[in-house]
Amino acid sequence: GKEITLLMQTLNTLSTPEEKLAALCKKYAELLEEHRNSQKQMKILQKKQTQLVQEKDHLQSEHSKAILARSKLESLCRELQRHNRTLKASEEGVQRAREEEEKRKEVTSHFQVTLNDIQLQMEQHNEKNSKLRQENMELAERLKKLIEQYELREEHIEKGFKHKDLKQQLVDAKLQQAQEMLKEAEERHQREKDFLLKEAVESQRMCELMKQQETHLKQQLALYTEKFEEFQNTLSKSSEVFTTFKQEMEKMTKKIKKLEKETTMYRSRWERSNKALLEMAEEKTLRDKELEGLQVKIQRLEKLCRALQTERNDLNKKVQD
Repeated sequence: GKEITLLMQTLNTLSTPEEKLAALCKKYAELLEEHRNSQKQMKILQKKQTQLVQEKDHLQSEHSKAILARSKLESLCRELQRHNRTLKASEEGVQRAREEEEKRKEVTSHFQVTLNDIQLQMEQHNEKNSKLRQENMELAERLKKLIEQYELREEHIEKGFKHKDLKQQLVDAKLQQAQEMLKEAEERHQREKDFLLKEAVESQRMCELMKQQETHLKQQLALYTEKFEEFQNTLSKSSEVFTTFKQEMEKMTKKIKKLEKETTMYRSRWERSNKALLEMAEEKTLRDKELEGLQVKIQRLEKLCRALQTERNDLNKKVQD
């Protein structure tokens, strides 16, 4: 209102229509300068829009990296399942070794019984030394055969234990490798989560800044519309100047509508990025649960290894005895 009263006062001071028209042209030049400044601001906003699009592409690439990490974790889980199957097979081999050990014990007990019988017969039948020598020769050959069979069986059991030790070392190495890969994937996931949080905060800040600029442009538009209406009422003669000014104002309204659409688009993009961040947090909780399950399996495998080692030591002691 003050600007229009000042303009009317200056126009009243002027006497000729040419001077009034020159004053109006000067005022129009000032308004045109303000319009150019607003266009500069529009260019700055467009640059920010391109930056936001680049940030969105970066987020999509990070999301694809997270999907690749998830597929790697699934392959590791499948590898652990294969190791569990191999461990079950090794347990069956240990069971067979136990059965062979029991058979060996039965043979040795039977052999001991036969030895006792032979000693009793030697004490009772000292008179029949010639016949007993022959029988002793035969028994010695049998004993030799039994000892050779026993040694062969001992070698077979020892080979089985060595094979089991090699399998145990392989399982331990693969478990350690799986733990390291899980730890690396967890650290990478944490870094990606921090980056997404920063990007979400930055996009929210940009959205608020765009809202402030939108309100400022709306205020300017309202001010321009008021000025235009007052000019149209007071200066009906300069219709050509006002028509051009009206066209400029319509262009400004179109640009402001376009800005409003862009702000809504940026707001929706920010909401999508926030949703993706929540989904990644849920995936992290799932991975943490899977990691806990794997740690429980590792503890069970360690208990099984310790039990197998104690059993192997007991078998070695028995063999030595």
